[in-house]
Amino acid sequence: MQKRYNVLFLCTGNSARSILGEAILNHRGRPNFHAFSAGSHPAGRVHPYALKQLESAGLPVAGLRSKSWNEFAKPGAPQMQFVFTVCDSAAAEICPVWPGQPVTAHWGIPDPAGVVGSTEEIARAFRDAFVTMGRRIDLFLSLPVAKLDALALKTEVVRIGRE
Repeated sequence: MQKRYNVLFLCTGNSARSILGEAILNHRGRPNFHAFSAGSHPAGRVHPYALKQLESAGLPVAGLRSKSWNEFAKPGAPQMQFVFTVCDSAAAEICPVWPGQPVTAHWGIPDPAGVVGSTEEIARAFRDAFVTMGRRIDLFLSLPVAKLDALALKTEVVRIGRE
């Protein structure tokens, strides 16, 4: 039986990019990966355009919510094997200590929630973030995770974030 890996996507507001990562990986990575998302300063709601983008891609949105990363740093929380920051603000913050020393990397993506413009421009920004996140997740899922040591995994997930 193959191991199941927990992955946490972090952003500041946990309303767009990290939510996209959670939904995409939970869809494409099952049954071997279980994704979560959180923010250092959660917005308290998922951005409506993030939900629209996920729905238009045929991904489930039930249960997605904006939450604090403190939920995943307390006793009894799922232990993470991977933690990816997806915004520059969260990458620069002092993160909680994650039990089990997960492999970490920064997968920075421009913030679609910060785009000001027409509905088409905003929708395009969310679509671009979705496509970028999807490509990175596909590369991540192609890694032979069970066969690589922690240093090799770290090297590969950092490389993915730079592509």
